[in-house]
Amino acid sequence: MSPEVRAALRWAVLALLLGVVCGSVATAARVVARDAEPLAGLVRAGSTVDLDATVRDDPRALRGTPGRSPSYLIAVDIKAVRAAEGPNGTPAGARVDVRGIVLGSDPAWRGLLPGQRFTVHGRLLEPRGGDLTAAVLSARDAPFLHGDAGWAQRAAGALRAGLQKACEPLRDDAGGLLPGLVVGDTSRLLPAVEDDFRATGMTHLNAVSGANVAIVLGVVLFAVRWTRAGPVLTAVVCAAALVGFVVLARPSPSVVRAAAMGAIGLLALASGRSRAALPALATGVAVLVFLDPELAADPGFALSVLATSGLLLLAPRWRDALKRHRVPGGVAEAIAVPAAAQLACAPVVAGLSGTISIVSVPANLLAVPAIAPATLLGIAAAVLSPVWPGGAEFAAWLGHWPAVWLVTIARYGAQVPAGAVPWPSGVTGALLLGAITVALLVAARRLIVRRLVAVLALGGVLGALPVRIAAPGWPPEGWLAVACSVGQGDAIVLPAGHGRAVVVDAGPDPSPVDRCLHRLGVRQVVLLVVSHFHLDHVGGVTGVLRGRSVAAIVTPRIAEPAGGHSLVAAAAPGTPMHAVPAGWSYTVGDLTLTVIGPPEPLTGTRSDPNNNSLVVRATVGDRTILLPGDAEVEEQRAMLDRLGAAGVRADVLKVAHHGSAYQDPEFLDAVRPTVALVSAGVGNDYGHPNPALLDRLTTRGARVLRTDTSGDVAAVRTASGLAVAVRGPDPAIRAAGP
Repeated sequence: MSPEVRAALRWAVLALLLGVVCGSVATAARVVARDAEPLAGLVRAGSTVDLDATVRDDPRALRGTPGRSPSYLIAVDIKAVRAAEGPNGTPAGARVDVRGIVLGSDPAWRGLLPGQRFTVHGRLLEPRGGDLTAAVLSARDAPFLHGDAGWAQRAAGALRAGLQKACEPLRDDAGGLLPGLVVGDTSRLLPAVEDDFRATGMTHLNAVSGANVAIVLGVVLFAVRWTRAGPVLTAVVCAAALVGFVVLARPSPSVVRAAAMGAIGLLALASGRSRAALPALATGVAVLVFLDPELAADPGFALSVLATSGLLLLAPRWRDALKRHRVPGGVAEAIAVPAAAQLACAPVVAGLSGTISIVSVPANLLAVPAIAPATLLGIAAAVLSPVWPGGAEFAAWLGHWPAVWLVTIARYGAQVPAGAVPWPSGVTGALLLGAITVALLVAARRLIVRRLVAVLALGGVLGALPVRIAAPGWPPEGWLAVACSVGQGDAIVLPAGHGRAVVVDAGPDPSPVDRCLHRLGVRQVVLLVVSHFHLDHVGGVTGVLRGRSVAAIVTPRIAEPAGGHSLVAAAAPGTPMHAVPAGWSYTVGDLTLTVIGPPEPLTGTRSDPNNNSLVVRATVGDRTILLPGDAEVEEQRAMLDRLGAAGVRADVLKVAHHGSAYQDPEFLDAVRPTVALVSAGVGNDYGHPNPALLDRLTTRGARVLRTDTSGDVAAVRTASGLAVAVRGPDPAIRAAGP
């Protein structure tokens, strides 16, 4: 080993040890402050307190019950806490400087700006752990404000509100994307669009990151150089543009970090001095982590650093290599920058999602021409909004066209067959892909290795892709019913001809049911059946409607809760919507539906909406399927008394209420299913499905399939009888909440 290599290794080890020591000291200091008394004791006791705090970031609306005002999650810095009675029965209070979260239900929380100080009364809850959050406060009251936020935050708030107002007349997908693309405001971003961006590796575009900063500074740098300005003037103009963008995007810690990463990466790429910029990047990362140790576990920060590293280490070399092969400079840079960023970020993305996207680089290349005009026109709309609202709307209208292009790329990229391949999730998957990536980059320095890797990769794609497309394994041939993996909710699909289906319920969110219908090839919904109006059955109705026609909707006669009914009506304003009684029937092709419950309206039960669920008995050829919604003991007993065992008998049972314990044993015995489908969310807090219920079904001969463990599940008709098929867990479905 040469002396130079030994010296480099010694410095590397010394730097690593110094970083560990500094990081440990900083983290220990924060942990001690987080766990200090008396706040820790008040949290353990669940005390009611008055809290003085400063807003750290924009309030985030949480999904709630349809028809009710949302709650808000506000990240805060807690400055003081006062309790009338502490854990030992005496008054308690202290001045502190720790992080916390406020869960506020009053609409006044929505308008808070970062930097605003307030006092609020509420009850302390324990945080989830694993970070530096010291306490969670549940507050029903509005905050009492102490003055306004700083001028920068007020200016940012006015400009961001102006941009949102300018985007209101635009179509929902592009109009919701444009503010996210420009300033990271994703409050109107459709969940389906967000999912498509995630599937195609474009999610960095809908939140403020180093890429946003690089775009703005890149355009400014090009314009200044075009005027032949000197380096001093160029630096001054770029610095002013950077400050202005930070003000517009809101000077929160995440934006400041993105500005630092983006500025380092762009200036290094523009100057060609990546060797000087890399130590600057390392120093910036070290300082930021020292000041905020929680960043070490922040995936967004890791992606920002990795993307910037790709710009520094890979993009210049790839750009120059393309130029040597006579690729024009602008094209070479447009190819090198997204490819380098994607390659650098791929290990973390794979660890988070459990998949590797093979469409991310092409999708990002196609997106390049639209990013700059959308960003610049969006900034123009924001800047014009206070002085010329009409001009702001016109700029937003112009900017929404490149945003439409981005939405289109993401939508079709997410639909590419085999566009994402499975990969181990978590730290193991990230480290594995990282090791493979580094090994390939090192080995690819040899021409023969590059050619061999290219041939193997191309051969693998050309060999495997046709097989995945021609025989994807899903949907299974002859499927009778599919229970979609939608989390803690229901969405059942029945075939009604080629590309057509009857859909019973829509799950809690639009994206999972949309993906399920896409996998099944459903382009037309001939009938949407709403069993009842709880959010876990109707929250995803816009996903059923996305890109599909819906001929009609049928619902129960009891429209409770009213918010759920309003949600369905608002999602499909031109679609006929009928409240149907028991005895109503519908036939399409060889599929016949008959409503068998409730026999009459039920009141005073444990849950009236559940016990007035539409219960549908479907017949496909010679097979029967029973779909009881969330019917519980009372409705099950009423149907059994009215119809007898023969009237509820079915080959396939969608188990009621996600497999809860509220089932009538005699009803289950009368159904006597061969296949039982259970739709429940991963890690839900309800205990669904109930183990005793599953044992009862299994011991009486049913094959039980669960969406929480198997993803989409299907009952299949074969020449020899009934069969089952599972697709496998969907990595996009997160653990269910309470």
